[in-house]
Amino acid sequence: MHELIKNSATEIRNKLINKEVKPTELVEISLERIKEVDPIINAMPTVCPERAMSHAKEIESKTESEKPYLQGIPLSIKDLVEVEGVRTTWGSPLFKDHIPTKSDILVQRLEKNGGIVVGKSNTPEFGAGANTFNDVFGASLSPWNTKKTVGGSSGGAASSLVSGEVWLASGSDTGGSLRIPGSFCSVVGFRPSPGTVPTGPGNSPFDSISVSGPMARNIEDTALMLNAMTGYYEFDPYSKKQTPDYLNAVKESKIPKKVAYSFDLGGEPLDPRVRASMEKSLKVFESMGSELIEDCIDLSDAHHIIRVLRSLKFAAQAERLKNHRANLKPEIIWNIETGLKLTGAEVAEAELLRAKLFNNTAEFFNKYDLLVCPTVMVPPFDVEIRYMEEVEGVKMADYINWLYYTHSITLTSSPCVSLPASFTDDGLPIGIQLITECNNEYDLLSYSQSFEKNNTNAIKTPIDPKS
Repeated sequence: MHELIKNSATEIRNKLINKEVKPTELVEISLERIKEVDPIINAMPTVCPERAMSHAKEIESKTESEKPYLQGIPLSIKDLVEVEGVRTTWGSPLFKDHIPTKSDILVQRLEKNGGIVVGKSNTPEFGAGANTFNDVFGASLSPWNTKKTVGGSSGGAASSLVSGEVWLASGSDTGGSLRIPGSFCSVVGFRPSPGTVPTGPGNSPFDSISVSGPMARNIEDTALMLNAMTGYYEFDPYSKKQTPDYLNAVKESKIPKKVAYSFDLGGEPLDPRVRASMEKSLKVFESMGSELIEDCIDLSDAHHIIRVLRSLKFAAQAERLKNHRANLKPEIIWNIETGLKLTGAEVAEAELLRAKLFNNTAEFFNKYDLLVCPTVMVPPFDVEIRYMEEVEGVKMADYINWLYYTHSITLTSSPCVSLPASFTDDGLPIGIQLITECNNEYDLLSYSQSFEKNNTNAIKTPIDPKS
């Protein structure tokens, strides 16, 4: 492993500013690392070396005043997001040869701000599911234990970070797709409120369930990348004209005064190893001087709401089901068919229940600075298991049931983050989830920095893959 791979993205940016390293050198280091470890972990099956090197040279040719914000840091883009001239498959055989002619605004903005795309990170088919495998590229494997899953759907992104292939990675999140891989790989998976990171143009501009966000090895790097992703975009109705400098939040490193916590978010099952990790994390907050109060948002309708609204999104793929059923995985078929069976009354009820949940959440955060809970019910499991069908003796109703700790929080529109928390006795990562009120990414990053700084139970990354 090259010594520069061990540096944080923020440290690399400073080296670029001080001319201690060039973007072209970083691209070479990144591509060499991908060549070295990706045959083991399958995190980044598509690379674009010529495009990356061309962009690096373009940045190097600029004057100091013209240099972009990120200065030329190599990063990965999730394979659900179009990159001009680079194969984008959505993890589906239907698009295995698709070459976009235009980049998504997310990519345009990152590249304009000096991020260099070196490749596309692996994802489940159409991003559905929290285990990263598909029929185009196969499964991504955990660098901590290559027999285990990286989670999903931003699993390749998380794996590319912890293995040192890149310094930053983009991801997206509907029911936990930034946070679950963050927990399973011991990196930061940050889900912002809708509109903080614009996307598009697309067919669902009013979707507030799915968002894009940054993934990084630490909170400072997360804030750095978030700064490069935000801003107004006319084709995203939720996008914001002004956002703060999130690096200032990290510098402030505020201590949350009143912290609500819940082990089970209202009675959901939890693996004892995750409970033990949560207990360690709560002691970190105690050591910081936070007042801990066991309390939780009323999430009793969350299972029902997410099933309806998620299925409604998939119903838009009815034509795909009609014409290509044999090329779709069972979970996709189930989602679409469930969506097509919905009635207008069911959708209206789910929207009303979500509005009630949002209002309850706003009232909850009038009392507390932060809500802390587990990210996932279980530690990383064997990669051959498609999804958890049972947790602690409780049967899961469907393939998204075990994602409750993340998809229930999605419905609140709150920014939330999975932070590296600790490890099981056999060396598997476990994350902790922090949540603040809607649109308060600033304080969430600040509180997260304080936790990260005081937590001694995590292990520094990147690492070499372990079998």
